[in-house]
Amino acid sequence: MQALLEVILPVFLVIGFGYVAVWRGLFPASGVDALMKFAQNFAIPCLLLSAIANLDLSVSLNPRLLISFYVGAAVGFLVGLLGARYLFKRDWEDCVAIAFCCLFSNSVLLGLAINERAYGADALQGAFSIIAFHSPFCYGVGIIAMEIARNREQSPWLMARGVARAMFRNVLVLAILAGFVVNLTGIALPGVIRDGLDLVIRAALPTALFALGGVLIQYKPEGDARVIAMICAVSLLVHPAVTWALGTALSVPSGIFKTGVLTAAMAPGINGYIFANMYGRARRVAASSVLVATGASVVTAWMWLVVLG
Repeated sequence: MQALLEVILPVFLVIGFGYVAVWRGLFPASGVDALMKFAQNFAIPCLLLSAIANLDLSVSLNPRLLISFYVGAAVGFLVGLLGARYLFKRDWEDCVAIAFCCLFSNSVLLGLAINERAYGADALQGAFSIIAFHSPFCYGVGIIAMEIARNREQSPWLMARGVARAMFRNVLVLAILAGFVVNLTGIALPGVIRDGLDLVIRAALPTALFALGGVLIQYKPEGDARVIAMICAVSLLVHPAVTWALGTALSVPSGIFKTGVLTAAMAPGINGYIFANMYGRARRVAASSVLVATGASVVTAWMWLVVLG
């Protein structure tokens, strides 16, 4: 439990720093939006490009692990989408943003740290194989679903064209594709470019977390408690439960099986809010869900550690 707190508390401290800074007038609320745009349009894309470009895709790419994790993620997305629509009567665009929070686990900031502390550095190969496809899969599903929701009154041809246009104009998708191009072709980036990317990457997660804290001042979770509770339940319980059941049925090797389930049990990442902010939908729900689910994961991650032995 202490190790889990040592991982999660620093995240809360950075979020809390942003909250207090805006609350006490030490940082302008208008500056929070600028910080989030920097993280969303520049720093996070650099992080995605560099991470995918440098991953060894040939190491521990176990298809059974990937199937169990990503089927679980897809189930979480569908449960969140249909729950938001039919239980809480949200419009379809809000439903997609809410479902994205159920889909996108914090596989890096929390997942890597908790897996390493729980099972050692050797267990991280399974986590890295999940991370290699995490952003492409989640953003692909989220953007396609959102563009279908936004263009649902159009003809199938116009809808397909709108989805394709949105996909290939999105800086996050372009960064992911660029990372795979660099990885698969073996292109060696000049040292000066790598150093420049590293400087921007170091600012990505702290900036996004600080901005999220400032965002919470603007978006109070009033009236959204039940939606937030659903997101927490799907992210922290449903996704890992499906991953556990499929991993057991598919006989995923024990080491990476535990890593897959524990990664699935992570709270929604900051990307949940970044996606909602990108489309201007359900931002209050997304911001609050990241915070509440991260806090709740102190208990649920410990529970899954007990289940996994």
